Amino acid sequence: MDLGLAERTVLVTGGSSGVGLATVRALLDEGARVATCGRDADRLAGAAAELGAGDRLLTGVCDVRDAAAVRDFTHRAATEFGGIDGLVNNAGQSRMKGFADATAEDWRDELELKFTGVLNPLQAALPWLRASAAACVVNVNAVLAKQPEPRLITTSAARAGILNLSKSLSADLAPDGIRVNSVCLGLVDTGQWTRRHAAAGSGLGYQEWQAELAADRGIALGRLGRADEVAYAIVALLSPRASYITGTSIDVCGGVGRGIL
Repeated sequence: MDLGLAERTVLVTGGSSGVGLATVRALLDEGARVATCGRDADRLAGAAAELGAGDRLLTGVCDVRDAAAVRDFTHRAATEFGGIDGLVNNAGQSRMKGFADATAEDWRDELELKFTGVLNPLQAALPWLRASAAACVVNVNAVLAKQPEPRLITTSAARAGILNLSKSLSADLAPDGIRVNSVCLGLVDTGQWTRRHAAAGSGLGYQEWQAELAADRGIALGRLGRADEVAYAIVALLSPRASYITGTSIDVCGGVGRGIL
């Protein structure tokens, strides 16, 4: 199926690895032009070399917490590609802290990263999104937003706030023809899990260890997800074929869940 993304421009934050990189790759495969940013110049250069997309890919070093840097990169992307049709807010990370261990600085840093990671790129891209005939924003979130974990208390709270914000933005931006949706991911098999497996020293092979982890976390499909499986949902929502979908969230989490919402 043609998703209608050829020759459209999408800005993806945090696109040098993991879900962000998989999303950039999927968009390029659909014929889109992609601008992506990250904090690590070497990782960005490596990703660009791996993708080999030529002039359909623009990369830049940028911290999403820096509003001026985000504005500059967004303007550069819009100028070079002639506009912006989609925005994927993907930059972010988890903070393993329980309430007893979380400091005021932990709370402040986590909330700042999660909210500026959505608000700075959105505010920078808004003029071009308003001018697009198929504008869409996808906020990459986590099932923690709906199913908080005490051992990830600051991240869970911040994720819930972003899910709420996304719903509000979907109503606020609808008159401008801009759709806003969320993709809430579960445990995804990225570099952090291979590192945790190595650090665990359990004696199990990675696949066995992953299966035990999935069982412990209540993942119905019995395994971790792949970055490309999350990217599929993101790209599907960006497609003009999803033009009547806004204000919703899609869980890509292998069936983990303690509720029906």
